[in-house]
Amino acid sequence: MPGIFLRWLMLTVAILAAAYLVDGIQTAGFFSALATAAVLGILNAILRPILIILTLPATIMTMGLFLFVINALLLMMVSGVVGSFQVAGFGSALLGSLIISLVGWLLNMFISDRGRVERVDHIEMRRRGGRWET
Repeated sequence: MPGIFLRWLMLTVAILAAAYLVDGIQTAGFFSALATAAVLGILNAILRPILIILTLPATIMTMGLFLFVINALLLMMVSGVVGSFQVAGFGSALLGSLIISLVGWLLNMFISDRGRVERVDHIEMRRRGGRWET
């Protein structure tokens, strides 16, 4: 359970970073970004899988880059739901979704499956009898 709240906080930080870096994205503050992260998380859990299945040919043809378009559309949907979060247009939403994805990925790299921030150890691989083993 603490992992959900930690990831929610990480998504909030990513939304704040997007609002800081992209001129067309505005948020009223931390609590507005927290509400935006909650709504975006719910839409990502419910609508994103459906949109991915519906747009699978376009996603395959663009080698996965169409997922940023889906993220941009979801970000624009969130701006319609959360009044204190504004996205100016599709270009801003696309750039914002790219920033949110990158910042969220970088921050979530340090969170384990148990929801704790942990140090990542290197896995030592050895070659034995023609096979690699840990």
